[in-house]
Amino acid sequence: MSDLSAVILAAGLGTRMKSSLPKVLHPIAGRPLIEYPVRAALALGAERVVVVTSGHPQIDELLAKVFGDRVVTVRQDPPRGTGDAARVGVERVETAHVLILCGDTPLVGTEELEAVVAASREAELAVGVAELPEPHGYGRVLTAADGRVLEIREQKDLRSDAERAVRLVNAGIYAGSTAKVRAALTGLTPNNAQNEYYLTDIVATLGATGRVVAARGPAAALVGVNDRSQLVEAEELLFAAIRARLGREGVAVRGDARIDASVTVARDAEIEAGVRLRGATSVGEGAFIDVGCVIVDSTIAARALLKPYSIVTASRVGEGAQIGPFAHLRPDSEIEADAHIGNFVETKKTRVRRGAKANHLSYLGDGDIGEGANVGAGTIFCNYDGFQKHRTVIGAGAFIGSDSQIVAPVTVGKGAFVASGTSVTEDVPDDALAIGRARQINKAGRGAQLRERLSASAREAKAAAAKKSG
Repeated sequence: MSDLSAVILAAGLGTRMKSSLPKVLHPIAGRPLIEYPVRAALALGAERVVVVTSGHPQIDELLAKVFGDRVVTVRQDPPRGTGDAARVGVERVETAHVLILCGDTPLVGTEELEAVVAASREAELAVGVAELPEPHGYGRVLTAADGRVLEIREQKDLRSDAERAVRLVNAGIYAGSTAKVRAALTGLTPNNAQNEYYLTDIVATLGATGRVVAARGPAAALVGVNDRSQLVEAEELLFAAIRARLGREGVAVRGDARIDASVTVARDAEIEAGVRLRGATSVGEGAFIDVGCVIVDSTIAARALLKPYSIVTASRVGEGAQIGPFAHLRPDSEIEADAHIGNFVETKKTRVRRGAKANHLSYLGDGDIGEGANVGAGTIFCNYDGFQKHRTVIGAGAFIGSDSQIVAPVTVGKGAFVASGTSVTEDVPDDALAIGRARQINKAGRGAQLRERLSASAREAKAAAAKKSG
């Protein structure tokens, strides 16, 4: 549709959000509100998208970063209503047809927009509408007997009980000839309870000399966001739509899993209840993400297994790797194919190479663990000296015994053994055995003597406390 441009209205102050953040920048399912209508318009084939704002630089910066020169912003100053905002935006339109929609309707998709644009080809203007069982608060769409749209009247301007009973409501989507829409916008007057220029008034203007038609869409697509409660409601609908779409694409998504719109999931993956997939996350074919996992900005490769309640942030999990349960992969962790990170293991800026394992209760920070190496329970990479971080390198096939402290910077060579309980403070050569712990001494009978002395001391303390309180 190269003859089409889109104007998106995002100049509202959003005071009901009660936030210092502009309304259209509030995140919903992983993206700011404004991204959803912009993406829908671009997917429809709009040659240019013009976003009308109140001049907030954060909105300009976001749109430039995400969409580049495909989207331009213009400022409405002062704010004088939706009709004036639309006029400001349409001034930048050069194509023969224009589509106008709101920036706070994240559920409006390409299908709904396409239906309105298609209907506009046979009339002066097409209006997106939906039928609601409880229409209170929405502008009512008043129609003639033959279905033509005569007028849209806002809730505060309704004149009778009959008008209030109308269930056909305005979805805030308009399409038509740019020249005719521009002329209608130029002629608007603020003759309403709010003393604002209403975009809805162009319906009566164009309907007086031509034909205005309604394009019906699903009620869910109508949902706009004016406060935090509506933001949450819309987000729940988005999450449900994402789960349904993934199901059609061959992904099993169970329960209340919440998957951001920015996440990609390959077929045959399984996502269990309580999972949160956020940001720039991708999940590979056949991966299994078990209950309660939280994954942010990370890559999970094919056939990887994430056991319950594991957290992965800005990291990569390789093919067939196993993580958890209750593991924590902090940023810049790279767990290669077939490696294992077990329960209560934490990694940070560490590479765990193919087939290596750390199955229990360890902290592995600023490290490189070689292929097939084994890190025993309770091992700690002591990477921070209070001022700087230092690196630990564990060679391929090395064995780190339980309860070892690896004091970086240090290298444990290929095939080396570190005895349990060792504090490694120097490099360990390939195939060497490192033992760094106090020698055990057994003193016969001293256990009983120590027990008696400690017991007597406890009795004396208890008696002294009783005497003092009495």
